[in-house]
Amino acid sequence: MTDSDSDGVGQPQPQGGEPHLPGFPPHPARDLVLGELHARPFRPLVGPRVFLRYGFTVDEAGVEADRDWFAGYCRSLGLQGPGEAERHHLVEIGDGVLRRERHGEFLTYTWDGPLDVAAPADAPPAGHPFGARFRAPGPMMVAVRCDVVPADGEAFSRRFALFDRTSLCVSQTDGGASVIATDFRQDRDGLTRILVGDRSLSPVQAGAQSQRLLELETYRLFAMLGLAEAQRQMPRVSAIEDALLALAERMRTSDGLEANRALLGELMRLAADLEASAAESAYRFGASRAYYGIVRQRLETFGEDQQDGYFTFTQFLSRRLAPAMRTCETLEERQVKLSEKLARAATLLRTRVDVELQEHNRSQLAAMNRRARLQLRLQQTVEGLSVAAVSYYVVGLIAYLAKGAKTGPLAAMLPSPELMTGLAVPVVLAAVFLTVRRIRRHHSEEDHGEG
Repeated sequence: MTDSDSDGVGQPQPQGGEPHLPGFPPHPARDLVLGELHARPFRPLVGPRVFLRYGFTVDEAGVEADRDWFAGYCRSLGLQGPGEAERHHLVEIGDGVLRRERHGEFLTYTWDGPLDVAAPADAPPAGHPFGARFRAPGPMMVAVRCDVVPADGEAFSRRFALFDRTSLCVSQTDGGASVIATDFRQDRDGLTRILVGDRSLSPVQAGAQSQRLLELETYRLFAMLGLAEAQRQMPRVSAIEDALLALAERMRTSDGLEANRALLGELMRLAADLEASAAESAYRFGASRAYYGIVRQRLETFGEDQQDGYFTFTQFLSRRLAPAMRTCETLEERQVKLSEKLARAATLLRTRVDVELQEHNRSQLAAMNRRARLQLRLQQTVEGLSVAAVSYYVVGLIAYLAKGAKTGPLAAMLPSPELMTGLAVPVVLAAVFLTVRRIRRHHSEEDHGEG
C-alpha cells in the first residue's frame, strides 16, 4: 500500500501545510492533560547559580488579582504576561529567569540567576526581582534559597559553614555526582538555605536536582500545615470525648421521657460539633497526605548515600515529618471513632426514647379508652332518659287527643281518656325505644364504614 492509499492513522503531524488527520472536536480538558506533563520542565543549569523561591497561600480571587498584577509587571519590562488559563509562566529578566507557578492552593515565584561566588556567602543575590516592586499575592509560606556551586571550591566551604550543625543534613546524590546540604532553618533573611555541591553533574542533572530540592522544601512546609490544623482541633475533639463520657454516665441513670429527650438533644449537638470539626479539617489533612507523598517521592529520586557524621535528608525528615503526619492520621481516626460512638449512643438513646414514647402513647390510649367507655355509658343513660322524656311527651299528646275525642260524636264508643292514655304508654315506650335503637345502629354502621 502506497502513502496515497493510507488513511493517515498513526502518521506524524507534518510541521507545515495541511494536516493529514481530520480536525475532530477536542475534549475541553485535552490541552490541560497534554500540557501538564510539560508544565514544569527541568531547565539545564550551568553553575554557579542561585535560586530564590517564595510560596504564598492564595484563594481564587487572589489568583486572578495576582495574574493581573504579574501581567502588568511583565508589560512594564516589555515582556509578554500570562494568559487567563495559564498556570505556569516564565520570563527572562536580564541574566535571570522568573517563573510563576499556580498550584492547588498556593502560588510560587521562583527566580534563578548567576551567583557571584566572590561575594559574601550570606549576601543577597544580585539582580533578584523580589524588591519593592514585587507584590506578594497572599501570606508567605515558603522562602528558600538554593546555591549551586562546585563541591571542591572555597564557595562551597564558606556556605557550608553557615549551617547549624545540630540539624545539618548532608547527602551524596546521583552516585556521588553531587553533595547536598541544609539545616532546614531560617537565615537572617528568613530563607531556608540549601547548598548543592556540583562534582560531575550534567546541566540537565543540575537543573533537575535544583528544582526537586525547591519542591521538596515547598511541599514539606505545606504538608506541615496539617499538624497546625491537628493541634487546633485536638482540644475540640477532646472536649467532645469528655462530654460524651459524661453523657454516657447520665444515660445509665436517666429516667423519664423528658430527661432522655434532653440527653438526646445534647448528644445531637455534640454530633453536629464533631461533624463540623471533621469537615473543617478534612481538606487540610487530605492535602497534607498528598504533599507528604510528594516529599517522599522527591527524596527517593535523589538516590542519597550517607555522608559520614551527618543525617541524610530522608533520615532527618522521616524523624521529624513522619510523626507530624501520624499526628494528623491519629486525629482523623479519633474523629471517625468518636463519630461512630456518638452514632451508637444516639441510636441507643433514641431507642429508649421511642420505647418510652410508646409506653406513654399506650397509657394515653388506655385513658382514652376509659373515657370513651364512660362516655358510652353516659350516652346510654342519656338515651334511656331521652326515651322516657320523649315517651312522656308523646303520651301527653295522646291524652289530649283522648280527652278531645270524648267530647265528640264518638264519645260513647270510646273508653275513658285515662284508660286510653294508660294503654298508650307501653306502646309509645316500645316505639320510641325501637326508633332510638335504630337510629343509634345506623350511626354505628356509618362510623365502622368510615373506619
